[in-house]
Amino acid sequence: MNKFSNHLAVIFLMTIASLAITEKVSITVLYWYVGASFLTFMIYAIDKRKAIKGRWRTPEKILHILAFVGGWPGAVIAQQLLRHKSQKRSFRFKFWLTVVINIGVSGWLLWSKNERFFDILL
Repeated sequence: MNKFSNHLAVIFLMTIASLAITEKVSITVLYWYVGASFLTFMIYAIDKRKAIKGRWRTPEKILHILAFVGGWPGAVIAQQLLRHKSQKRSFRFKFWLTVVINIGVSGWLLWSKNERFFDILL
């Protein structure tokens, strides 16, 4: 699953970048995914540090919300690089559910002539 998830995140971001470069989607969409991914990665890193130090942790619900709104590529990279939140089965199931929903909704908005709605959301 490690290689698949990393490849999926990179391919997804490259696809969004290609669509933005060719002006098929607004550059804002690319900025959104890159920014959300960076933020999510940083929150995973902070949560990992808190886990090591035995401090208060970021609720899993927050991590799932961040993944759902577009931060899932950053979460995938954080899970692999930091080895954080990559073992707990219930977390992984919910995480991948948010990824599938995000990709599905994004695909529908971008390819069903609803890209203006996507821009309005952002």
